[in-house]
Amino acid sequence: MPGRRNNSLKDPELYEELRDDGASKEKAARISNAAAKEGRSTIGRRGGEHGDYEDWTVPELRERAKELGLTGYSGKRKSELISALRNH
Repeated sequence: MPGRRNNSLKDPELYEELRDDGASKEKAARISNAAAKEGRSTIGRRGGEHGDYEDWTVPELRERAKELGLTGYSGKRKSELISALRNH
């Protein structure tokens, strides 16, 4: 619900910005809470360690989906796996 505050979010404004940019609820919450705790510049410097999903093989994408607890990924094509990983 727009405008509704979630008490577990430490930086609701950043959360909303990330959601508007297309981040999943889980990812936006993780980033906004980490930024509130450690500072935005620290989080920005740390960044991600994974390369582009387009460079991954299908078995690597399936393994990542398994790590994240996604279901129904075994029969998906590479583009479908990438979409599922980005939008979980």
